[in-house]
Amino acid sequence: MAITSANQLELLQTAEAVAREKMIDPGLVIEAMEESLARAAKSRYGSEMDIRVSIDRKTGVATFTRVRTVVEDEELENYQAELTVEQAKPYLDDPKVGDTIVDQVPPVEMGRIAAQSAKQVILQKVREAERDRQYEEFKDRAGTIINGVVKREEYGNVIVDIGRGEGVLRRNEKIGRESYRPNDRIRCYIKDVRREVRGPQIFLSRTAPEFMAELFKMEVPEIYDGIIEIKAVARDPGSRAKIAVISYDGSIDPVGACVGMRGSRVQAVVNELQGEKIDIIPWNEDQPTFLVNALQPAEVSKVVLDEDAERIEVVVPDEQLSLAIGRRGQNVRLASQLTGLDIDIMTEAQESERRQAEFAERTNMFVEALDVDEVLAQLLVSEGFTNLEEVAYVEQEELLVIDGFDEDTAEELQTRAREFLEEQAKKALERAREMGVEDSLVEFEGLTPQMLEALAADGVKTLEDFATCADWELAGGWTTVDGERVKDEGVLEKFDVSLEEAQLLVMTARVQLGWVNPEDLEIEEDADPEAEGEAETEEGAPQV
Repeated sequence: MAITSANQLELLQTAEAVAREKMIDPGLVIEAMEESLARAAKSRYGSEMDIRVSIDRKTGVATFTRVRTVVEDEELENYQAELTVEQAKPYLDDPKVGDTIVDQVPPVEMGRIAAQSAKQVILQKVREAERDRQYEEFKDRAGTIINGVVKREEYGNVIVDIGRGEGVLRRNEKIGRESYRPNDRIRCYIKDVRREVRGPQIFLSRTAPEFMAELFKMEVPEIYDGIIEIKAVARDPGSRAKIAVISYDGSIDPVGACVGMRGSRVQAVVNELQGEKIDIIPWNEDQPTFLVNALQPAEVSKVVLDEDAERIEVVVPDEQLSLAIGRRGQNVRLASQLTGLDIDIMTEAQESERRQAEFAERTNMFVEALDVDEVLAQLLVSEGFTNLEEVAYVEQEELLVIDGFDEDTAEELQTRAREFLEEQAKKALERAREMGVEDSLVEFEGLTPQMLEALAADGVKTLEDFATCADWELAGGWTTVDGERVKDEGVLEKFDVSLEEAQLLVMTARVQLGWVNPEDLEIEEDADPEAEGEAETEEGAPQV
């Protein structure tokens, strides 16, 4: 094939036709043609030559040129595409390194092999342009719902025609009992769009919690308008789901709006999800209240929240236990996902047994430490005293309010409590010294003898050792491993040392050792007092 006047316009017509079919820029097709013609020319004139082709966008005329670059004498390697300053003088008036000499060369005749190679180059360029177009079109549609047609199934994965591309509905993203045949219409959530070597990969899902949220947005105008917001969604795909909603208009009931007249709105979502049961729950900023709502239809008697551990204890009547847990733990699992809390459920009988055990344990502690009878010890526990420190150092008036306590009794109890604590501290200090604790740590303000003993057992025996500790190593914390929160026990956690207290102790030790300048520390605190609290916790990094 020769590029003659007879087929010059055919180039442009072909480029236009391919561009329309593939829905890409005609300029990209012409660039591919230019590259393919240049390759054919190189095979005719020599592969080392720098042959370039330019096709006029209006007339279709293809111009073949040879380009040579002026280089230093010692850098001359390719005699077909490079030349020295001296060699360039016949062509340029004042040649300099980096100048180029462009000569027009005759068009080439394209044999069968060259034509086939040109075709492959054009097809490859067109495919790349088509992939870029698909990626640009779908990358901003991630997080939305799309309608498609099932094309085929490959190893359990469903290939979906979504218009100008194909999406993949993986086996684990399908609702369990769903099956599809070619040409079935399907509605999916675009979970992710990735640019890969084989082209853009569009991953679809029907099990994602966001899919349900988007379906409600389509069915409930108030959600679309922002009057009602979906705060959280938890799903057991194909079986049951819980969705938490809040209304920013006091006159609109968020649950009622999502249910719709005679359940029409929620029923439309249920039908799309193959009969998945949906519990619509009012959102509440108070976590215990929200959890009570999330555990519906079970009734909750009592809630105890541990914010540091992000755990919550729920007490339910004995007959409500199975309902609260749900079949195979489904109800409590969904409630946990919805609230983001680990939930421990116990019956009223179990909670009563635990309280009785704690009561007996504290009673025995007071009996042994204070050398009093059981009745008096029970009175202390009943009034809320949990340890000897409270008895020893509380205002005497708080002891006098107990029935049967006079000033002599209160004073005697406090004296015994202080003597017992002093004896325990003395023994703990002796044990700490026996384990090698140095005076630098003993004299450090803020650590009790019992703390020194615990630190020594953990290998912290000098002030330098203590200054190298992290605050979470002392106060304890939580680590996220594979998406699950794991407890990290702190050396001083049993002494109720908070994270802030641990930070202060460690920084004080570093200042005393001269590791930290107190003035620099004050500047950092003034500059960004909440920087550490705002930092995101990476996987494996302790959090408190």
